[in-house]
Amino acid sequence: MPDVRETLHMDAPAELVYDLVADLPRMGEWSPECERVVWRGGATTAEPGAGFVGHNRAGTVRWMTFGKVTAAERGRYLAFDIFVGPIQVSRWEYVFAPDDDGHGCTVAESWTDRRSGMQRTLGNRVVGERTEKNRDGIRQTLRALKRVAEAQHHRAH
Repeated sequence: MPDVRETLHMDAPAELVYDLVADLPRMGEWSPECERVVWRGGATTAEPGAGFVGHNRAGTVRWMTFGKVTAAERGRYLAFDIFVGPIQVSRWEYVFAPDDDGHGCTVAESWTDRRSGMQRTLGNRVVGERTEKNRDGIRQTLRALKRVAEAQHHRAH
């Protein structure tokens, strides 16, 4: 069960919103902490097994994470695990639920902390307590994603 889960309705089709989220190098446009994402290992799209590097920042603290896409179902579900070195620290998931008419969708973004108690204590000292920080970050991410998705959808129609 996720430690944090937030939802937001968007007036844009689930496939359009999914395509924005699945374009992981754009994550820095929505996320307040992620500055940029770079594909690695020859990956160019979000598909199971694709790897990427995340460059993150909270105030003056900067860090890198390594991600691996675990599931990618266009317009429905995207998930990836985040590692620091060989240690899995979290799982991020996005669920896209289309409206009955297909013109809009509700997006749920979830974060699950996979760190041990000791890793959590040490990590929180470096980058702050993650649960509330990530709750706020998810809310900001979803709002930014909504602005871009709705503007793009309305331009197309």
